[in-house]
Amino acid sequence: MMETKTLVCVNCPKGCSITVTVDQGKVIDIKGYTCEKGKNYAAQETIRPMRVLTSTVKIENAPLRVLPVITDREIPLDLCDKAMAEIRKLDVRAPIHVNDVIVHDFLGTGADLVASRSMK
Repeated sequence: MMETKTLVCVNCPKGCSITVTVDQGKVIDIKGYTCEKGKNYAAQETIRPMRVLTSTVKIENAPLRVLPVITDREIPLDLCDKAMAEIRKLDVRAPIHVNDVIVHDFLGTGADLVASRSMK
């Protein structure tokens, strides 16, 4: 069944209105983009949206109770609930340095979960 979706591109301030036509889970037409990044964004966002995940994990032996973390690349949006459930289970211990890998290949996505700040 053919379906048409309209979205606003967020890759630059232009905010192009892009129309994507999908048939049986495959993109068959994209209109309204003004650059390749917009075209690629619209196709990805329509088929399987991706997001960089930011959160916090518990940390011991540090001046604060939580450590901010972030995935070093986008992960599928449909995995974010599962990712948050895994993050809630994590406990790290200071010292931690910015960009230290907390979990390698997080949920098999190829993305690492890394510290986004240092804590002594």
